[in-house]
Amino acid sequence: MSNISNADSLVWEDSILDFEKEDATNPPPKGGIEFIGSSTIKKWGDLTKVFPGLPVYNRGFGGSQIKDTIFYASRIIIPYSPRMIVFHAGDNDLASGATFEQVIADLKELIEIVHARLHETEFYFLSLKPSENRKEFRLEQQKVNEGAQEWMKNTSRLHYIDQWNMVIDAEGNPRPELFVEDQLHLSEAGYKLLAELVSPLLGDITSFSGE
Repeated sequence: MSNISNADSLVWEDSILDFEKEDATNPPPKGGIEFIGSSTIKKWGDLTKVFPGLPVYNRGFGGSQIKDTIFYASRIIIPYSPRMIVFHAGDNDLASGATFEQVIADLKELIEIVHARLHETEFYFLSLKPSENRKEFRLEQQKVNEGAQEWMKNTSRLHYIDQWNMVIDAEGNPRPELFVEDQLHLSEAGYKLLAELVSPLLGDITSFSGE
Protein backbone atom coordinates (compact mmCIF):
# COMPACT_ATOMS: atom_id res chain seq x y z
CA MET A 1 0.00 0.00 0.00
CA SER A 2 1.23 3.51 -0.72
CA ASN A 3 1.98 5.91 2.10
CA ILE A 4 -0.73 8.49 1.50
CA SER A 5 -0.76 11.59 3.66
CA ASN A 6 -4.18 13.06 4.39
CA ALA A 7 -2.65 16.51 4.31
CA ASP A 8 -1.33 15.99 0.78
CA SER A 9 -4.65 14.90 -0.68
CA LEU A 10 -6.81 17.22 1.38
CA VAL A 11 -5.74 20.12 -0.84
CA TRP A 12 -8.40 18.74 -3.22
CA GLU A 13 -11.21 18.70 -0.66
CA ASP A 14 -12.98 21.73 -2.15
CA SER A 15 -12.98 20.10 -5.58
CA ILE A 16 -14.45 16.91 -4.15
CA LEU A 17 -17.07 18.85 -2.22
CA ASP A 18 -18.05 20.56 -5.47
CA PHE A 19 -18.58 17.15 -7.07
CA GLU A 20 -20.70 16.03 -4.12
CA LYS A 21 -22.82 19.18 -4.28
CA GLU A 22 -23.41 18.52 -7.97
CA ASP A 23 -24.25 14.89 -7.22
CA ALA A 24 -26.93 15.96 -4.74
CA THR A 25 -29.01 17.56 -7.48
CA ASN A 26 -27.69 15.98 -10.67
CA PRO A 27 -26.04 12.63 -9.91
CA PRO A 28 -24.25 10.75 -12.67
CA PRO A 29 -25.99 7.62 -13.94
CA LYS A 30 -25.18 4.38 -12.13
CA GLY A 31 -23.41 2.04 -14.45
CA GLY A 32 -22.10 4.95 -16.52
CA ILE A 33 -18.67 5.80 -17.88
CA GLU A 34 -16.53 7.76 -15.47
CA PHE A 35 -13.61 9.83 -16.71
CA ILE A 36 -11.36 10.64 -13.77
CA GLY A 37 -7.83 11.83 -13.11
CA SER A 38 -5.68 14.89 -13.59
CA SER A 39 -5.79 17.87 -15.96
CA THR A 40 -6.06 15.88 -19.20
CA ILE A 41 -9.43 14.69 -17.91
CA LYS A 42 -10.53 17.92 -16.22
CA LYS A 43 -9.80 20.06 -19.28
CA TRP A 44 -11.77 17.72 -21.54
CA GLY A 45 -14.87 19.56 -20.36
CA ASP A 46 -18.43 18.48 -21.14
CA LEU A 47 -18.01 14.88 -22.18
CA THR A 48 -21.68 14.51 -23.11
CA LYS A 49 -20.92 16.71 -26.11
CA VAL A 50 -17.77 14.74 -26.97
CA PHE A 51 -19.52 11.36 -26.69
CA PRO A 52 -23.20 12.08 -27.39
CA GLY A 53 -25.70 9.46 -26.35
CA LEU A 54 -23.39 7.80 -23.82
CA PRO A 55 -23.70 8.07 -20.01
CA VAL A 56 -20.35 9.79 -19.57
CA TYR A 57 -19.35 12.17 -16.80
CA ASN A 58 -16.18 14.02 -15.80
CA ARG A 59 -14.57 13.76 -12.37
CA GLY A 60 -11.15 15.15 -13.25
CA PHE A 61 -9.39 17.44 -10.81
CA GLY A 62 -6.42 19.09 -12.48
CA GLY A 63 -3.00 18.81 -10.88
CA SER A 64 -3.91 15.65 -8.99
CA GLN A 65 -1.78 12.56 -8.61
CA ILE A 66 -2.83 8.91 -8.50
CA LYS A 67 -2.63 8.92 -4.69
CA ASP A 68 -5.29 11.65 -4.62
CA THR A 69 -7.76 9.52 -6.58
CA ILE A 70 -6.96 6.64 -4.22
CA PHE A 71 -7.72 8.87 -1.24
CA TYR A 72 -11.07 10.02 -2.65
CA ALA A 73 -12.14 6.82 -4.41
CA SER A 74 -14.73 6.05 -1.73
CA ARG A 75 -16.45 9.35 -2.51
CA ILE A 76 -16.05 9.92 -6.24
CA ILE A 77 -15.80 6.42 -7.74
CA ILE A 78 -17.42 3.73 -5.61
CA PRO A 79 -20.82 5.43 -5.06
CA TYR A 80 -21.35 5.79 -8.81
CA SER A 81 -20.81 2.08 -9.64
CA PRO A 82 -19.38 2.97 -13.06
CA ARG A 83 -19.44 0.30 -15.76
CA MET A 84 -16.24 1.78 -17.16
CA ILE A 85 -13.53 4.03 -15.79
CA VAL A 86 -11.23 5.99 -18.08
CA PHE A 87 -8.36 7.12 -15.88
CA HIS A 88 -5.38 9.35 -16.51
CA ALA A 89 -2.76 10.48 -14.00
CA GLY A 90 0.92 9.91 -13.32
CA ASP A 91 2.67 12.84 -14.98
CA ASN A 92 2.24 15.06 -11.94
CA ASP A 93 3.47 12.22 -9.76
CA LEU A 94 6.76 12.01 -11.67
CA ALA A 95 7.13 15.80 -11.70
CA SER A 96 6.68 15.79 -7.91
CA GLY A 97 9.49 13.27 -7.42
CA ALA A 98 7.79 9.87 -7.60
CA THR A 99 9.70 7.05 -9.27
CA PHE A 100 8.13 5.13 -12.13
CA GLU A 101 7.92 2.11 -9.80
CA GLN A 102 5.85 4.13 -7.32
CA VAL A 103 3.54 5.38 -10.05
CA ILE A 104 2.86 1.83 -11.19
CA ALA A 105 2.39 0.67 -7.59
CA ASP A 106 -0.12 3.45 -6.95
CA LEU A 107 -1.98 2.61 -10.16
CA LYS A 108 -2.23 -1.01 -9.06
CA GLU A 109 -3.49 0.05 -5.64
CA LEU A 110 -6.19 2.23 -7.16
CA ILE A 111 -7.38 -0.60 -9.37
CA GLU A 112 -7.41 -3.02 -6.44
CA ILE A 113 -9.59 -0.60 -4.48
CA VAL A 114 -12.00 -0.25 -7.39
CA HIS A 115 -12.27 -3.95 -8.15
CA ALA A 116 -12.67 -4.91 -4.49
CA ARG A 117 -16.06 -3.16 -4.58
CA LEU A 118 -16.93 -2.98 -8.28
CA HIS A 119 -16.15 -6.45 -9.53
CA GLU A 120 -17.29 -6.02 -13.13
CA THR A 121 -16.00 -2.51 -13.83
CA GLU A 122 -13.73 -2.21 -16.84
CA PHE A 123 -10.72 0.02 -16.10
CA TYR A 124 -9.02 1.88 -18.94
CA PHE A 125 -5.67 3.55 -18.28
CA LEU A 126 -5.00 6.45 -20.60
CA SER A 127 -1.23 6.38 -20.94
CA LEU A 128 1.21 9.14 -20.14
CA LYS A 129 2.21 11.33 -23.07
CA PRO A 130 5.42 13.20 -23.89
CA SER A 131 5.42 16.98 -23.89
CA GLU A 132 8.03 19.64 -24.51
CA ASN A 133 7.28 21.14 -21.11
CA ARG A 134 8.27 17.98 -19.26
CA LYS A 135 10.80 16.47 -21.62
CA GLU A 136 13.16 15.66 -18.73
CA PHE A 137 10.64 13.04 -17.54
CA ARG A 138 10.27 11.29 -20.88
CA LEU A 139 12.22 8.17 -19.97
CA GLU A 140 10.32 7.76 -16.71
CA GLN A 141 7.03 8.27 -18.54
CA GLN A 142 7.94 5.52 -20.99
CA LYS A 143 8.79 3.19 -18.12
CA VAL A 144 5.40 3.82 -16.53
CA ASN A 145 3.67 3.14 -19.84
CA GLU A 146 5.67 0.00 -20.56
CA GLY A 147 5.07 -1.37 -17.07
CA ALA A 148 1.35 -0.64 -17.17
CA GLN A 149 0.89 -2.04 -20.65
CA GLU A 150 2.75 -5.26 -19.85
CA TRP A 151 0.79 -5.82 -16.67
CA MET A 152 -2.58 -5.01 -18.20
CA LYS A 153 -2.36 -6.92 -21.46
CA ASN A 154 -3.23 -10.30 -19.93
CA THR A 155 -5.31 -9.08 -16.99
CA SER A 156 -9.09 -9.21 -16.96
CA ARG A 157 -10.97 -5.90 -16.92
CA LEU A 158 -7.82 -3.82 -17.43
CA HIS A 159 -7.09 -1.96 -20.66
CA TYR A 160 -4.25 0.24 -21.84
CA ILE A 161 -4.92 3.20 -24.16
CA ASP A 162 -1.81 4.42 -26.00
CA GLN A 163 -1.82 8.20 -25.89
CA TRP A 164 1.95 8.40 -26.46
CA ASN A 165 1.98 7.53 -30.14
CA MET A 166 -1.05 9.73 -30.71
CA VAL A 167 0.93 12.92 -30.03
CA ILE A 168 4.34 12.24 -31.59
CA ASP A 169 5.68 12.86 -35.09
CA ALA A 170 7.79 10.55 -37.27
CA GLU A 171 10.91 11.48 -35.29
CA GLY A 172 9.25 10.67 -31.98
CA ASN A 173 8.83 14.28 -30.86
CA PRO A 174 5.59 15.81 -29.51
CA ARG A 175 3.63 17.58 -32.23
CA PRO A 176 3.35 21.25 -31.16
CA GLU A 177 -0.06 21.75 -32.76
CA LEU A 178 -1.53 19.12 -30.43
CA PHE A 179 -0.65 21.20 -27.37
CA VAL A 180 -1.67 24.63 -26.12
CA GLU A 181 0.87 27.39 -25.54
CA ASP A 182 2.24 25.83 -22.35
CA GLN A 183 3.30 22.77 -24.40
CA LEU A 184 1.95 20.56 -21.63
CA HIS A 185 -1.83 20.40 -22.02
CA LEU A 186 -3.68 19.24 -25.11
CA SER A 187 -5.06 21.69 -27.65
CA GLU A 188 -8.44 21.42 -29.34
CA ALA A 189 -6.75 19.41 -32.10
CA GLY A 190 -5.20 17.16 -29.47
CA TYR A 191 -8.52 16.50 -27.81
CA LYS A 192 -10.11 15.75 -31.17
CA LEU A 193 -7.54 13.00 -31.73
CA LEU A 194 -8.03 11.76 -28.18
CA ALA A 195 -11.79 11.50 -28.66
CA GLU A 196 -11.21 9.52 -31.87
CA LEU A 197 -8.87 7.21 -29.94
CA VAL A 198 -11.22 6.60 -27.02
CA SER A 199 -14.64 6.60 -28.69
CA PRO A 200 -14.46 3.09 -30.24
CA LEU A 201 -13.58 1.62 -26.85
CA LEU A 202 -16.67 2.78 -25.02
CA GLY A 203 -19.05 0.34 -26.65
CA ASP A 204 -22.52 -0.69 -25.52
CA ILE A 205 -22.86 -0.55 -21.74
CA THR A 206 -26.64 -0.64 -21.47
CA SER A 207 -26.73 -4.13 -19.94
CA PHE A 208 -24.61 -3.25 -16.93
CA SER A 209 -26.49 -2.91 -13.63
CA GLY A 210 -23.82 -1.81 -11.14
CA GLU A 211 -21.77 -3.70 -8.54
